Amino acid sequence: MGKSYERIEGRLRAFIEAQHIFFTATAPLDGEGTVNLSPKGLAGSFAVIDELTVAYLDFAGSNAETIAHLRENGRITLMWCAFDGPPNIVRVHGRGEPVFRDDPRWAGLMRYFPDIDPARHGLRAIIVVTAEKIRDTCGYAVPFMTYEGDRPLHGSRFERETDESLDAYFHKKEHIATSIDGLPGLPLPLPPLPHTV
Repeated sequence: MGKSYERIEGRLRAFIEAQHIFFTATAPLDGEGTVNLSPKGLAGSFAVIDELTVAYLDFAGSNAETIAHLRENGRITLMWCAFDGPPNIVRVHGRGEPVFRDDPRWAGLMRYFPDIDPARHGLRAIIVVTAEKIRDTCGYAVPFMTYEGDRPLHGSRFERETDESLDAYFHKKEHIATSIDGLPGLPLPLPPLPHTV
């Protein structure tokens, strides 16, 4: 039986923070639009900000569907599964907002990710999610899987990019500035990466 929670705290928070991967789901308002589901990983790129707020880093990639959907309607669900230990699935349903490089909140939010070098992965946004519904379910059918480590490929691909070359890369991709369904995606030109202390 699933259980609802008022806050992200205690064992629930510990479970979320211990997982090596989570999934994000978003969709446009148009019922014919494309639902997006994305896996997220990389140690240190997710943070619990407070009992109702979480955030994760949005790195360079070949599309920007999550950003586009959040800019349009803000709806997002995050999901974590236990691939080892006791079975469990946790979902946080809420409202998300992409915080871009030129936002005055950027530096304050980056303090929650001390182990991440933002230049190495082409960091383009910080996704901040305010929880509206928090639930867990059994996860009995989720298989056991072993975590071996983060893949080094994303960092090795994007660490050679400058702000200018990353902006050029985004301009060449069909679904960065505009989503698959034609919604506004990542605002371009890409602002320079702020220096954070």
